[in-house]
Amino acid sequence: MALRLLLQLALLGLGTTRPLVRGRSFHAPAVAWPSFFDLNSPLEVHETIQIPGNGSAPLRVDVQVFVTNVFNVDILRYTVSSMLLLRLSWLDTRLAWNASVHPRRMLTLPWDSLWTPELTIQEALWVDWQDQTPQAQVDQDGHVELYLALTTETNCDFELLHFPRDQSNCTLSFYALSNTVMELEFQAHVVNEIVSVKREYVLRDLKTQVPPQQLVPCFQVKLHLQNTALKAVLALLVPGEALLLADMCGGLLPLQAPERMAYKVTLLLGYLVFHSSLVQVLPSSSSCNPLLIHYFTIQLLLLFVSTVETVLLAGVLARDHLRAKRGPGPAPRGEQQAHEEAGPSPEEAPGGAGSWRSWAEAADHTFFLLYVAGVVCSQFIFIGLWMWATCKSDPAPGEAVPHGGQPRP
Repeated sequence: MALRLLLQLALLGLGTTRPLVRGRSFHAPAVAWPSFFDLNSPLEVHETIQIPGNGSAPLRVDVQVFVTNVFNVDILRYTVSSMLLLRLSWLDTRLAWNASVHPRRMLTLPWDSLWTPELTIQEALWVDWQDQTPQAQVDQDGHVELYLALTTETNCDFELLHFPRDQSNCTLSFYALSNTVMELEFQAHVVNEIVSVKREYVLRDLKTQVPPQQLVPCFQVKLHLQNTALKAVLALLVPGEALLLADMCGGLLPLQAPERMAYKVTLLLGYLVFHSSLVQVLPSSSSCNPLLIHYFTIQLLLLFVSTVETVLLAGVLARDHLRAKRGPGPAPRGEQQAHEEAGPSPEEAPGGAGSWRSWAEAADHTFFLLYVAGVVCSQFIFIGLWMWATCKSDPAPGEAVPHGGQPRP
C-alpha cells in the first residue's frame, strides 16, 4: 500500500508545475497529499505536507555542502560569489514500504511532492538555483536524499587592514524560517571541491557551525579567503615607490638649475593624479581602513614638502640675483682695477657668510639629508605597522540578537 502511495505521489508531482524560484530561498509550496486512509479517494481531499515527526526530538537533517567555486570577490562592494552543491538527507518514515512485498529499493520523486526544508541564505543578494525541478531519492526505509545546486552572491565583511595581503572570513548562513528549533535541527559538513587556484583570492579553509541560541534552525558555512596581492602590488605599490624614489633623486639636481623646479612640480602633479585614482581603487570602511590609505597620504605630504622647499629656496636665489642686477653702476676704471688687485671682500666671496647663494645651497643640502632620512624612516615604520598592527572591526548591530527574535521597543 505504501508503494502505491509513493507512485501516486510521483504521478501527482509530475503533473504539477513548479513555480520559478526567485529571491533568497528554496521552498516547496503546499501540494495535494492523498488521504492515508483510502488510496482510491478523490484527490480533492487535501492536507498540507507537514514536517516528519521524530518523537519528542527534532528532525535531524544532514547537510553536506560542496563548494565548487568562489569568484567575483569585490572588495569595493563587499560581495563574493560562490557556487555550491547541497546534499540534504533526512528520515521520513511515512514514505517507507515493506521490501519483502515490494522489492524495489529506491524511488525518485519530484521535490515538491514531499516535505523539504525551506532554506534562506541570510547574506545573499541573489540566488540562482541551477536545477529548477530537482528530484529526491527515497529508499525503502524512508531515507530521503535531495541535491540542490546553486550560485549566489553574498555580502562579506572583509578585513582589509593589511590589504593587499588581507585575509577574511565570509559567512553563508542558511536558515529554515518555516520551522522552529523544536521541530528541526541541522548537522552540517563542508567539502572543498575547488580545482582551480588561478585567481586573485584563494580559498584557504572551510568550516561549518551551528550557531547556538537561535530561534529558527540554522547552519553556517565559513569561507576563509586570502588575497594573492600580485595585482595590487603591481598597480599600487610599485608606482608609488617609483615616484618617491624619483623625487629623492631630484634633490641631487643643482638648486640654480631651472629644470629642477619643473621636475619637482611635474612629479607632484603626477602623484596627485595617481592618488586620485588610488582613492577609487582602495576600499573604505567605517572601521579598520587599509594601512595603504594612510601610507600613500604620507607619501603625498612628503612630495608636497619637497616641492615647497624647492620653490622657496629657488625664490630666494631669484631675489638675490635680481638684487645683484639692480646694484650700483660700474666703478671708474682705476678703482675697478685696484679692487681686482685687492681681491674680493668677505661679503662677495663665494663661501662668505653674507652670500645668499651659499646659504640657500647649505639649506638645500641639509633638507635633502633630512628628507632622505624621513623617507627611509617612514618605510621602516610602515613595515612595522604592516607586520604587527591589528584592528578588530566593530560588531554588527544585530550580531548579539538571535535571528527571528522579538523586535526591540
